[in-house]
Amino acid sequence: MSVLVVGLSHRSAPVAVLEHAAISGDAVDKLLCDVFRAEHVAGTFAVSTCNRVEVYAEVSEFHAGVTAICERLARHAGTGIGELTPHLYVYCDDRAAQHLLSVTCGLDSLVVGDSQIFGQVRRSLALARRHGTLGHALDDLGALALRAARRARAQTGIGRAGVNWITVGVGLAAARIASPPGAWNPARPLSGLNVVVVGAGSLGSLAVATAARLGAARIVVANRTKDRAERLAASVRGSAVDFSALGGAIATADLVISCIGSTGLVITADMVTEALRLRAFAGGGRRPVVLLDLALPHDVDAAAGRLPGVSLIGLDSLQEAGTAMASAPAHDVAAVRAIVAEELSAWASMRHAARVTPTVVALRAKARKVVEAELARLAGRLGELDDQAHAEIAQAMDRVVGKLLHAPTVRVKELAASPGGDSYETALRVLFDLDPRTVDALTRAEPSWGGSLLQ
Repeated sequence: MSVLVVGLSHRSAPVAVLEHAAISGDAVDKLLCDVFRAEHVAGTFAVSTCNRVEVYAEVSEFHAGVTAICERLARHAGTGIGELTPHLYVYCDDRAAQHLLSVTCGLDSLVVGDSQIFGQVRRSLALARRHGTLGHALDDLGALALRAARRARAQTGIGRAGVNWITVGVGLAAARIASPPGAWNPARPLSGLNVVVVGAGSLGSLAVATAARLGAARIVVANRTKDRAERLAASVRGSAVDFSALGGAIATADLVISCIGSTGLVITADMVTEALRLRAFAGGGRRPVVLLDLALPHDVDAAAGRLPGVSLIGLDSLQEAGTAMASAPAHDVAAVRAIVAEELSAWASMRHAARVTPTVVALRAKARKVVEAELARLAGRLGELDDQAHAEIAQAMDRVVGKLLHAPTVRVKELAASPGGDSYETALRVLFDLDPRTVDALTRAEPSWGGSLLQ
């Protein structure tokens, strides 16, 4: 079995391609189940965010597994596989593990150090676990990634500045709103500004919290379900509206942050035109209205950004800004990379050791049969023995066999992680004439003999 990842992200694809490939909501559930049903797939989970779509899988055949995942990814995204292929990356085994740990620790984020991805990976693993698609190898690997990310947060300063790609977007927005240009406080860029957040999901919640932390004077939350918006707004002493009143809310806003990401536009050019009319009627309009579209697929009609007095910032603008406005300090990034390398080294050693475990189990099972056969032979030759004598003989033979097997079995596990480690396992099989069918059966069996690799 191999662990692999097939995906695309802001590093490999432009926003237009990411938007076509975006999968959210029930589509993620359906993708999981579809990939899991593929012939060569034993387990899977998917990470789908505004900046990446990745499918992790445990497969019995590499090329067949990659083909199956690519076909299903394109099908569920509703796009042609030829459109995705130039932007896809595929990593296998140790490289796939390294990628997942780097992603979960925020090293591969649009803004290095962004902590939002930790929760997204955790929710992705939980979703796959609920659907029964995760499998043992991916469950262990996911736990390893989350543990590495927790260590990174606890032992380095990578997430302490509270920087994420929403703060980068807010910084771009504040720069466009400021009058005169440049007259804004980087520590509190939303000071004195009215903010509307569209969406009350996880991304909307982060946007609301970020807006409050960055000094927004007033926050309005708009959502299809008003009671959910009210609960979120209450956390920052804001107010809530449903979508029927969204135009009126935009009319009073300096900044609108939209993070729905569903099919179809949420903020249309006509809606913004009406909001501008209401704004002018009320005597406002001295400052431009900035629409910050963080959704994938996008929420805001591109035509709205071309209206007078309106500025639109989308994910493409954030990609262009990159990490120039904010990112984790270099020494923190280096410290996190060291944590990732340390965790990967331990994982690789345990993984290689686990590969030889079926051979070790088969060897000890064969030794047990030899002992049992010899005990039966002695019982026939020595006549009647009391239970205590029988137990003493059996215990002595077990000790002898255990001592003889201890060194080679321990050593073969140690050597399994070294270059050419498979040759030592093969030598053990040949020297002790182990039945390949027994070893293969143990390899395919439920790994209860090994427990979790992370324990």
